[in-house]
Amino acid sequence: MNEEVLLAETQSVCPECLATVPAARVARGECVYLRKTCPEHGSFESVVWRGRPAYSSWVRPKIPSHPAFPSTRAEKGCPLDCGLCPEHRQHTCTALIEVTGRCNLGCAFCFADSGKIPGPDPSLEQLETLVGRAFAAAGPCNVQLSGGEPTLRDDLPEIAALCRSRGFPFVQVNTNGLRLAADDSYVQKLGAAGVASVFLQFDGMDDAVYRALRGRELLREKLLAVKRCAGHGIGVVLVPTLVPGVNTDQIGPVIDFALGGLPAVRGVHFQPVSYFGRYPEPPRDEDRITIPEIVRQIETQTGGRLRVENFEPPSCENALCSFHGNFVLLEDGELRPWTQNRTSKCGCKPILAAEGAEKARRFVSRFWSGPVEEKPPPSLRNAPALGGWDDFLDRARTHSLSVSGMAFQDAWTLDIERLKDCCIHVVHPDGRLIPFCAYNVTDGGKRSHYRKSPPGGAA
Repeated sequence: MNEEVLLAETQSVCPECLATVPAARVARGECVYLRKTCPEHGSFESVVWRGRPAYSSWVRPKIPSHPAFPSTRAEKGCPLDCGLCPEHRQHTCTALIEVTGRCNLGCAFCFADSGKIPGPDPSLEQLETLVGRAFAAAGPCNVQLSGGEPTLRDDLPEIAALCRSRGFPFVQVNTNGLRLAADDSYVQKLGAAGVASVFLQFDGMDDAVYRALRGRELLREKLLAVKRCAGHGIGVVLVPTLVPGVNTDQIGPVIDFALGGLPAVRGVHFQPVSYFGRYPEPPRDEDRITIPEIVRQIETQTGGRLRVENFEPPSCENALCSFHGNFVLLEDGELRPWTQNRTSKCGCKPILAAEGAEKARRFVSRFWSGPVEEKPPPSLRNAPALGGWDDFLDRARTHSLSVSGMAFQDAWTLDIERLKDCCIHVVHPDGRLIPFCAYNVTDGGKRSHYRKSPPGGAA
């Protein structure tokens, strides 16, 4: 029996009623668990980390950066004061704007049970006000247009153009890709309006996966959506929702497809399943896959072309929330990493939260957008060669692949310390910025602190 070690005391929420409760992170062997007790509903424990890379080698100290102009006061305590409140510790990297609650799929897993009772879409005038409030609160961050299924709106290109005109430099559409596959002229309009990237629901290379998770065979439409985006210069990030027993064996095949899809495919962003919104039943530990398990499976399923040490913690959000690695596919087929996990070797020097947010914004804007052929300035065209480094940089402009993942927190795993470091913020209909997991978390009765009414959000 492994000896239990208390790693940290924190706070969480009760999965049955969402009341804020004391919690602790505890380690047993190579696994870390979040444990908490609700006075009314009892004790709960959920795994949040399994195996290498070790939890101790992954965590990073961070110097927080609080909102310059908080929209709410810290009165009831996190997560009840979101807006952002003065106690939040990170700026906005991505502002997520939900433009509809309608959806054309009935997925087994959905962040917001979207499409069930969608209600009317917000008007373009209402969205114009919302976009203005978002810019006033967050500044020129990245924007993701979501839903429901945002491409059900015929005026989505106008919404994207509105975001660009208000000063947001990078606009991405979060979509299941069905309309993109069916309507090439619509994709062209999105690109012309300034959509730089599509965040494409992409769960695997086998239609059995789509039947299980999305209710129908979709692989043909997914591949066609990628092709349409490539034809109009829109970058594609493939987004698999990983569900144990359903598609965790698809990690390698999806990465292989992404490498073959360069330069149109810009990244793969894995999302281990989180249990909020719509899900079949309350989760057990065997229903979860954690960040280190995904990283190890990437190494195994790619035959070592991508290795565990090629992935590192984020500089923006909390270290326990995500991972990323960046790779360049050279002309001879070699896959060369340009990230390395040095956390355990750097003495854990604190990083600045504000610098991390800015770094993440710049990276996403540059490397998730459609590739641009950049020519060196005239002064460098006849410069001496840099021993192959200049060729590597030229190749990196078009054939870089980002492989990353985000472990969203549900009512069983939500850790207030992590939540305070969130940099992905949903723009509430009243203009407040709500950390993504606080906005979407639901209790046993599917009730939420913030998501009171449609539009909803797609998983």
